[in-house]
Amino acid sequence: MASAKDFVLLHPDEQNYWSDERCFMDVPIKGQKRNTLHLIVEDLALRFLEAGEIKRFRLALASKPNDVFFLCEVPTQNLDNSWNQTNLEACERAKTFWTKAISRKGEGVENYKISFAKEPDAFRDPDWPKQPLGELIARAFGGRMIEAEDHPALLRKIGAKQSLS
Repeated sequence: MASAKDFVLLHPDEQNYWSDERCFMDVPIKGQKRNTLHLIVEDLALRFLEAGEIKRFRLALASKPNDVFFLCEVPTQNLDNSWNQTNLEACERAKTFWTKAISRKGEGVENYKISFAKEPDAFRDPDWPKQPLGELIARAFGGRMIEAEDHPALLRKIGAKQSLS
């Protein structure tokens, strides 16, 4: 949520617009400075990746002001960690209030400062998309959903030869 660097509202319908915990992995991509996040089926993750290479979190439909929608990462692991704990708290609060999570690292504090819009009606309520969450996730992770052991991103990650055809 902090990466939005703005006020955020998470969809209040947790049953339909928040996913269960999913598995993800970062994949180095040629020509890009940063790794790219891929969604991976859990059984493939457990078979081919080391535990430290697997990221686990939920996805929730979120909006910045003016209907700027994105999938927010909601922590599900290591909730005793103050970063994850305050991030989760911000996500929960953002179901009801326009919320901002700001890193306090510059102050030497290892968590997020949670703040709210000064006025509750400072921004209009989002015109939430009507598509099912699964469809929104599939669109957001187009080409980055690993569902088979021959997916090029998984092969790259495990150091296996990729098919050139």
